[in-house]
This record gives sequence, C-alpha cells and structure tokens, in this order.
Amino acid sequence: MKYSNRNQALLLLNDGTVFYGKSIGIEGKTFGEVCFNTGMTGYQEIFTDPSYFGQIMVATNAHIGNYGVHADETDSDSIKISGLVCKNFSFNYSRPDAEGSLMEYFEKVNLVAISDVDTRALVSYIRDHGAQNAVICTDGTPVEELKKLLADVPNMKGLELASAVSTKEAYFFGNENATYKVAALDLGIKTNILRCLAERDCYIKVFPYNATFEELKAFNPDGYFLSNGPGDPEPLKGVQQVALQIIAENKPVFGICLGHQTLALANGISTYKMFNGHRGINHPVMNVITNRGEITSQNHGFAVNREELEQHPDFEITHLHLNDGTVAGMRMKNKAVFSVQYHPEASPGPHDARYLFDQFVDNIKESK
Repeated sequence: MKYSNRNQALLLLNDGTVFYGKSIGIEGKTFGEVCFNTGMTGYQEIFTDPSYFGQIMVATNAHIGNYGVHADETDSDSIKISGLVCKNFSFNYSRPDAEGSLMEYFEKVNLVAISDVDTRALVSYIRDHGAQNAVICTDGTPVEELKKLLADVPNMKGLELASAVSTKEAYFFGNENATYKVAALDLGIKTNILRCLAERDCYIKVFPYNATFEELKAFNPDGYFLSNGPGDPEPLKGVQQVALQIIAENKPVFGICLGHQTLALANGISTYKMFNGHRGINHPVMNVITNRGEITSQNHGFAVNREELEQHPDFEITHLHLNDGTVAGMRMKNKAVFSVQYHPEASPGPHDARYLFDQFVDNIKESK
C-alpha cells in the first residue's frame, strides 16, 4: 500500500460543518458521536476502551502511532472506537518492544481514520458547539449524500450501548484460590479494572450486563462491582433494578463510570448528558472527605445530578471535579456502597486513585 498518494478525506459534523484531511489508507465511512481525548499518551488504551464504543475519537496529541502497539496495553479484546481523527498519523514506530504498527492494528478491523486534520480548530469547535454525531468518509461519497446518511444516526442521549460490548457468557478472572470473591457486572468493563482487583487477592466472576441478581448471588460473592461502559445509563432499567437488589444484600459495592451512574439512577438521582463530557488523563478531582486532590483519567459524556445527590438522605458526595464542580464520586451514609465517575485503574498521577480498590477490599474484609 502506498501512503504517499493518500486520497483526500473529510469529517462531516451533524450541523453541516466539514473538516478536511487525508485517509490513512483504509477506504470507507464510519459514523458516531465525535469527541476528543486530551491524553498525551495511551492511545491504544483509549482505542480499546469499551466506554468509547459508538464514538469517533479526536486525538489532541499531535502524533498518534509513533510507539506502535503492544498486547499488554489493551483494555478489551478489540478496538472499540468507531473511527479516529488525528493530526499526524505515524506509519512507522520507534519503540523496541512494540509488536506492530498502529496501521496494521487498524487494518485488522478495517477501522476508518483520517489524518492531517486541523485538530486544534476541530477541538475548539466541539468545545463551543458540543458533542454531536459525525461521519468520517475516505471513499469519496458526496457530502450531500453523507448528510442524509448522518441524519439517520441515533443520538447518544437515550442510546443503550452496554449490550453491544458486554460479555455474552460469564467468565472468571484471577486466582480461584484468592481470599475474596467479587461478582462484577460487565457494562463494558476494562481489563485493567480486573487486574487491579486480582492484584488485591480477589477472584472475579464477570457477568453479562443483563444477568439477574440471583445469578450474581449464586456465586456467593463477598462484594459486588458495577463496571464502566458506553452510552446513556437511563435506558438500563434492568441494571438499575439489580443495583437496588445488590444494595439490599448489605455487602460492599463499588461502581465506576456507568456503574456509578446506574447506582444513582437506581436510587432516584437523575443523570444528564453533558455538553462535551470529560475525556483525558489530567482531570483534577478533590476528595472532599480527605481534602486531598487527585489527577484522574476520565471518559464520560453523562453525569450525576449534583443538586439531587446533595438532597438525598442516604447519599453524600465524596469527590468533585475541580474544573466544573460536577459529581466525581459518592457513597451511601449507612452502607459500604460507593462509586466514582472517573477511572482509578488508569495511571495518571500515576496512581493517585488506586486507593479506591484498597477501600473496596477493606470494606469486604470488614464485612466478612
């Protein structure tokens, strides 16, 4: 494949705005909600994060692909983004222990990507006009035809996507002789979350998103985990019902991201779609219980209603996002149930938030 004569490609936003660039060499078109991530590294973790399912990723870092790919840096079994928009796409890589190029990685799943885009202008536009659906086209389809196709793409608000990324069958992770057993509800769980639990002497059984409480309870777990995932939490009525049953079980519960939002909804606290969302690895969060700050990795387009949470008799805020004051964490006042909106398994800081896994295991120890 010759990359020196790449065809012109484009990104069309739902409001009709067009950004031009070049195809990396994979022809086609792909649709999704366009969003951006401000991380300067970790592109493979981003591309394989199930929470990004259905989204076109704009990389704000100027160089993507320059250190290749490695199996240890995946957060699921495959690429989950719908497409990639970047400034400079590196077809060659310099890291000695890389297992291949990003181009080869994309070719395996035929992922459509566009480079040579003015990503600073694009990110500035998204910040001003909000997240919206978009299409990347590298096959020459006329803009007017693309507009018609784009009009049929469903809005992220009200869209249930957990079913698209959740495991179809329950499976185990970790050492079966571990001290503690955790039942994890997979709404789009990241592999590194499972690693963090296993490192703390937990044996995890991962259940499909639509598993019943009875199925989870049959594992006789010492604690329950509600995972991250993509889409709007509001349509997940079954998960919300299971969350209520789990809470009534009076065993420790830990939720992250989508799991955090479903815990709120299960208890009558609403969520809302954010104008842009939070996506990056340098988001400042304040733990209001300890009065200590954390640098966190975040990836979400929905948030928990702060006013309703503050008025709820059984919950209290534990963490706040320092940029905009949105809810970053909460806990129940009389039960060992807590959740956060960010990703403590990621490594900004580098491990500012890993204590949350320790807190979960400590809760399990105290409850046994």
